[in-house]
Amino acid sequence: MSTDPQQDYVEYLSTRWPYLRRTAFLLCGDVHRAEDVLQDTAIRLYLKWDQVRAADNMNAYVHRVLVNMCVRQYRLAWSRVLVTHRTPEREAPSADSVEERDRVTRALAALGRRQRMAVVLRYFCDLSVSEAAVVLNCSEGTVKSQTARALATLRGLLAEPSIPPGGASAQSVVKKGEFTHVRQHA
Repeated sequence: MSTDPQQDYVEYLSTRWPYLRRTAFLLCGDVHRAEDVLQDTAIRLYLKWDQVRAADNMNAYVHRVLVNMCVRQYRLAWSRVLVTHRTPEREAPSADSVEERDRVTRALAALGRRQRMAVVLRYFCDLSVSEAAVVLNCSEGTVKSQTARALATLRGLLAEPSIPPGGASAQSVVKKGEFTHVRQHA
């Protein structure tokens, strides 16, 4: 690190920004909310940069701030309201399958907040159980149980056959009253 704290701050964030952005998206499940969380995190880091630089593990400190900002976003009343007239645009996908990525993203969004955070920190950020416990401010046992429950839920959600976009499945089941009708699609 150089002797100029502002230069260190800029260098650190410019190298870590894409990684932190993906982490924020996985924690929040929404691109726009993730951007807000990341901006709040960047401001908090700037204000506390001397403490960040002095930390034993700078990346763990930054993860902790990011998770705290995400939790703070969920607690705000306006964060539960979505007013839009169209679906927000998404970033261009990488080489992975778009459909598979979308399935995993939707499955992550179906998890509870603590379970999603445990899974993202453990498997995306590659933190150990003890490191994730420090970031989430809970016991190691809580991290293990939240991760186990989340993985079981994810396995169930991802094992279900997904219906292709546009409902182009071979059959659809429609319930009317006491009877179940099966319709064939042309």
